[in-house]
Amino acid sequence: MERDDLDGFLSGDEIVPSSGFVARVMDAVRAEATAPPAIPFPWLRALPGIVAAAVTVVAIIAGFVSLGRTAIETTATPLPAAFNLPGTTMAWLFVALLLCTVPVMLSLRLTRGHS
Repeated sequence: MERDDLDGFLSGDEIVPSSGFVARVMDAVRAEATAPPAIPFPWLRALPGIVAAAVTVVAIIAGFVSLGRTAIETTATPLPAAFNLPGTTMAWLFVALLLCTVPVMLSLRLTRGHS
């Protein structure tokens, strides 16, 4: 196709939409105008999960820092770490269990009445 051919097509008759096109577009515009507004995001219900996730990330970072300090300061033990649980490790284990249990129980309580 040459440039002259394209110019000939475009400079010809007026471009008219196909039959029913304007009616379909206007119907779509009216339907969009009468549609109900979008449902807002429930930030208050999501807040406990967001807080729990943030606390979990902080706890994981603190655990890695603590593990790094412990690995540098101590020598190797004959038993694996799973069998050598001092009080501090048990406390972190308890915190981790609470961080897992509380959001699950809270979400179950919030959603149980709305099913």
